[in-house]
Amino acid sequence: MIPLPTGVRVWLATGHTDMRKGFASLALLVQQVLKHDPLSGHLFCFRGRRGDLLKVIWHDGQGACLFSKRLERGRFLWPSAADGVVTISPAQLGYLLSGIDWRHPQESWRPTSMG
Repeated sequence: MIPLPTGVRVWLATGHTDMRKGFASLALLVQQVLKHDPLSGHLFCFRGRRGDLLKVIWHDGQGACLFSKRLERGRFLWPSAADGVVTISPAQLGYLLSGIDWRHPQESWRPTSMG
């Protein structure tokens, strides 16, 4: 995982998002739906309908970054759409990206072999 500067917040866009969107479309969602500035240096996370794909956008001060991760098995645990916008810590983001329940850290699945 990339080291995050101090003070960076991680925002989860609740519900599901169309994963065909790129940085520009996701940045527009951040502005219109989440009511935040996508160029603020904070991380904004989006999950697809199936729950196995996650996209994170981040502007690091020099340029726009778009990260994606697909789980081979399992789903990213995500708050419901009724929860609104949720913020988590960078440590919880590490759990989330590992496929671990960031609310109650426990491994949900670990690969046993390659191939």
